Amino acid sequence: MQTSTQSHTQAHTQVQPNIAQSRRVIAAATLMFGLGLVFLTGFAHSQTVHNAAHDTRHAMAFPCH
Repeated sequence: MQTSTQSHTQAHTQVQPNIAQSRRVIAAATLMFGLGLVFLTGFAHSQTVHNAAHDTRHAMAFPCH
């Protein structure tokens, strides 16, 4: 029979990997979303969209024209 402290410790160690994995998934999704915005905007034909991301693309050395 487990004591309260043992079950709490066991539950805590099972949760930690899930939090770390969630953080990695969120970070990867955020990175992909951000890169998608920058690079897809580089191929946009709309002058407004192009101008909105112009400085960012040049800062990342993305050739937009």
